[in-house]
Amino acid sequence: MTLDTAPGPAGHEDDDEDVAVRRPAAVEESSRASRQWWDRNADEYQEEHGSFLGDDRFTWCPEGLDEERARLLGPAGSLTGLDVLEIGAGAAQCSRWLAGQGARPVALDLSYRQLQHARRIDLGRAGVPVALVQADAAALPFADGSFDLACSAYGAVPFSADTAGLMREVHRVLRPGGRWVFSTTHPIRWAFPDDGGEEGLTASGSYFDRTPYVEQDDRGRASYVEHHRTMGDRVRELVAAGFTLLDLVEPEWPEELTDAWEGWSPLRGKYLPGTAIFVSRRN
Repeated sequence: MTLDTAPGPAGHEDDDEDVAVRRPAAVEESSRASRQWWDRNADEYQEEHGSFLGDDRFTWCPEGLDEERARLLGPAGSLTGLDVLEIGAGAAQCSRWLAGQGARPVALDLSYRQLQHARRIDLGRAGVPVALVQADAAALPFADGSFDLACSAYGAVPFSADTAGLMREVHRVLRPGGRWVFSTTHPIRWAFPDDGGEEGLTASGSYFDRTPYVEQDDRGRASYVEHHRTMGDRVRELVAAGFTLLDLVEPEWPEELTDAWEGWSPLRGKYLPGTAIFVSRRN
C-alpha cells in the first residue's frame, strides 16, 4: 500500500532544487519519475507511516477505512482460495492481510526499494512470505485471466499517465466476474491547495484542468508526477475497459482520527472528501 502524502497542485517539494509546475508528462517520463521517487523516499515513507499502516492491515485511505470493516472486496470468508493481485503494493501490508483471509496474493510495485521493505517485514514474521513482483501496472507481466480479484490502495492509479490503458490491463489479467477495487485521491481535491489548514478550504484551480502536476529539476527532468482525472473520466475509463461500476465510496473523516497526512486533516475532512474508492466487476 502506498498512500501518496501530497497529491495535486500544491505538491510536496522535498528537494530544494526541484520546482512544482503544471505541464504535460508522457507515459515513460511519469513511470520513470515514480519509480525513482519511491525508491528514493521509501525509507522515509515507511518510517513515518509504518505504524499507521501496520504490517498486515488493509487500509484503504488516510481516513483510516480498513477492509476488515468495509468489506469492499467481498463478504467475510469470500476471499479464501482466491488469486489476488495487489497493484502498487508498497511494503505489501494489504497483501499480508489478504493472505490472512486465505487468499493467494501477489504484491506488485514499481519501486524496488518498496519491495525491499516488504521483504524486510516478511523476514521478521513467521509464515509464508508474500509473493513480490516488480513491474509497471501499465504492463502487467501476467497471462490473461490469472487472477480472481485485483485491488490497489492509492497505488499506481494517481501516478499513471495512461489510466485508461491501466484499466484495460487489469481487465485482461482478471477472470470474468472478478472485482477490481482501487482507492485514489478524490478528484475534487485538485481544485484546492494541498494544505491541511484554512487555506486548503478555498478552491484555487479548475477541477477540469487535467494538466499533470510535476516536480522537476533545473533541467526540466521530472522527479515526481501525478495525474488528475475527473470523476466522470474515471467512470468512463472503467466502463470502456469492460467493467461495471458497483459502488463509489467516499469515506468521511472519523471523529476519533486526529492525525494528518499532509493535506489530509481533520479540518479538511469535515468539509471535503479526500478519497474515492471505486468498486467494479469485470464483465
